[in-house]
Amino acid sequence: MSSSAEQVPEWPTSEHVPAEELARRQGIRPVVSVDDLARPTLFESDDELDDFLADLYASRRAGAE
Repeated sequence: MSSSAEQVPEWPTSEHVPAEELARRQGIRPVVSVDDLARPTLFESDDELDDFLADLYASRRAGAE
């Protein structure tokens, strides 16, 4: 066993909080409909959306090289 593997704490630790508990504490509710995720005013214009998508696609192509 390597020394780095020995430094990894056993789970769960006393500091560990399950994701379900964190969500409950933060008042997060399950998504009921895809409409809950819609943000129609996220981009101020079609041009801004186009610029975002062009940058996203370019970054994905750059990562594939």
